[in-house]
Amino acid sequence: MQNTQPPIPNPPQAITTKDILYLKDALSWELLAFKKFHFMATQVSNEEIKQALDQAGKMHQDHFQRILTHLQVNNNEAMSNLPNTQLN
Repeated sequence: MQNTQPPIPNPPQAITTKDILYLKDALSWELLAFKKFHFMATQVSNEEIKQALDQAGKMHQDHFQRILTHLQVNNNEAMSNLPNTQLN
């Protein structure tokens, strides 16, 4: 099955509880990956390998920071600006 839906160009202004939980999980995964690469880089003596491990760790640190920015929104304000779609 092929996904024909185009990617969303910008993240939504308000995020659901499920989205928040997923983002928190993703933060944990990225932080753990960063810590593991950092630890491995301290354990090797080969500079080329050490540099590659540091670079991979930096990538995960950057991902962590990028995900964190999605959690630093005033979600209550964003939700109040959305049109009311509840049925009465």
